[in-house]
Amino acid sequence: MSIVAWIVLGLVAGFIASKIVDGNGQGALIDILLGIVGSVVGGWLFNTFGMPGVVGFNVYSLLVAVIGASVVLGLYHLFTRSSRS
Repeated sequence: MSIVAWIVLGLVAGFIASKIVDGNGQGALIDILLGIVGSVVGGWLFNTFGMPGVVGFNVYSLLVAVIGASVVLGLYHLFTRSSRS
């Protein structure tokens, strides 16, 4: 995939994951970064369990990226909330 496709997929996945995990976004840049990292994490998780990971710019890849971004976002909140207390 091209870098533009990764950014768009990351933005959409990060935005959806932000809405799922905590109900509001973290800001466009953080959403993009967490979404892209989540795409990689989701692809790795799916490959680990014997399923294809991110395979292009399609609905399945978006699902994989959202699941990965949700995991990454959950970890992000775990560490940022514990450091604020």
